[in-house]
Amino acid sequence: MRPATTLELLATPAEVSGVRRALSAYGADVQLCASELVTNVVQHLGEGVPVTVRVWCDDGGRTRLEVTDPDPRALPVLRASVGADEESGRGLALLDALAARWGVACGPGRGKTVWCELEAGPGGGAVPVASAGGPGRTATAGRDPR
Repeated sequence: MRPATTLELLATPAEVSGVRRALSAYGADVQLCASELVTNVVQHLGEGVPVTVRVWCDDGGRTRLEVTDPDPRALPVLRASVGADEESGRGLALLDALAARWGVACGPGRGKTVWCELEAGPGGGAVPVASAGGPGRTATAGRDPR
């Protein structure tokens, strides 16, 4: 089992690639989800916002990724569709397609944490899992088939 990884950073476009490099041992799906979540902080809260990225694997082989920022009001929303000419809006759709489940946790004085869980595949990489639910879900409800 891989040890847990915690990254403390200020959200900037340059840090996004650093997060991907730091999480390379967890596989491409975890790297992509982390990259999209940190990019969302940059786009929706601005550069220089403090962010904590945490990743670990549980005993069942599932990998959990959490990205915490200080603003509990700026909640991510999964868009039902994105036009071909639009330059953004696909990040949460990617996360939704890759994660077994995901959601948002908010707490007083803690900001918010957007989290996702990915199943381990053959060779230790995370793989997508079919799940219940349909288009139009929002990240405030997340995707948790349990």
